[in-house]
Amino acid sequence: MHEGKKVLFVQTHGRNEPERSATPFFLATAAAAMDNEVAIYFTMNGPQLLAKGAAEEIIVPKAGGGGKELRYFIDMALDMDVRLLVCQPSLDLHGYTMDDMIEGVEMIGGAAFIDMAIDADAVISF
Repeated sequence: MHEGKKVLFVQTHGRNEPERSATPFFLATAAAAMDNEVAIYFTMNGPQLLAKGAAEEIIVPKAGGGGKELRYFIDMALDMDVRLLVCQPSLDLHGYTMDDMIEGVEMIGGAAFIDMAIDADAVISF
């Protein structure tokens, strides 16, 4: 097992693709459970998933019908201390401020993201 690594997920998809919304949270939670330091960076349309109220409205589809609210997956990740990082220019792109984001979200700029990506043992993009 490769314990103690740094894993950075990049989420670019937003509300219009609910089928792509839960996987980064699910995998980040699993990576954190394996004693890794994990963060998800939300850029482009990704911040839409972290807007207050959005996670309760987005239903992640399940094969055979039904599904779960995205909030379920977000809460699992937060419970495992996964950091949720939002791209400042992507907030501007959607007219958001940090006040529009759920609790627990941190804002970082491009240079901080690049530093994290260079430092990470794995960068996985969605």
